[in-house]
Amino acid sequence: MAAKKSTAKAGAFKGNKQSLPQKPCAACGRPMTWRKRWRNNWAEVKYCSDACRAARAP
Repeated sequence: MAAKKSTAKAGAFKGNKQSLPQKPCAACGRPMTWRKRWRNNWAEVKYCSDACRAARAP
């Protein structure tokens, strides 16, 4: 019998994503949800995408 292959990445978040912290993007105002990649610098994250970062006011 073949093993079932999982589509989720190993170590992926499997809990309630509604409970993750959010904050608005400084450029467009859309809500950004916390990502594991941002765990070390969540306080410094201001923009939701490269496009918003490029469109920011100087």
